[in-house]
Amino acid sequence: MREVVIFDLDGVLVESAPVVEASWRRWAGERNVDWGALRPVLHGRPGRELVAEFAPALDVEAEVATITAYEMAEEGALRAIPGARECIEAAPRWAIATSGGRELALGRLRAVGHPIPEVLISADDITRGKPDPEPYLKAAAAMNAESDTCLVIEDAPAGIAAARAAGMRVVAVTTSHAPEDLSAADAVYGSMDEVRRAELGTRAPAPRSP
Repeated sequence: MREVVIFDLDGVLVESAPVVEASWRRWAGERNVDWGALRPVLHGRPGRELVAEFAPALDVEAEVATITAYEMAEEGALRAIPGARECIEAAPRWAIATSGGRELALGRLRAVGHPIPEVLISADDITRGKPDPEPYLKAAAAMNAESDTCLVIEDAPAGIAAARAAGMRVVAVTTSHAPEDLSAADAVYGSMDEVRRAELGTRAPAPRSP
């Protein structure tokens, strides 16, 4: 049993892919960015890095703010990933490391009714995003945990690469990518319920607050 579970947010705890893709597609259309090239690398990477890569002539912070506003306007369409809350409750200790900004992350957690973790590492807290290990290393440090005591739950290749580079066990869930795209993970599961049973099953979920 690992001491700390570090969750990615989008695609692991919150079903946000339709909102994310619609917002970025809208932005791409408005800025004449090639959506066909952007979409395959969209998930799991910080927005500012994507803007810098696909629209280097634009003001990165201003463009990220625009995309964030598009996403936040659609928070009502967000849903919790089935089984995610049970995974949170079964974790001995937990944190989040997300490629999104803090305001966006907090809004998503509140929109679907998930608790706010003690440690939430967002794009605002790092200088290098996934696939760099910095987000996961910072989460572990904030939890006073060694890398080999951490379990990472991811849904995207960039996040898997980040966790492996951090020296952590990483498992993947097929909520946003096909299993073959996630083969670098230590294990691949079809749902968060499967993740809980296989990785956290020896610990019963804590009772929920009324």
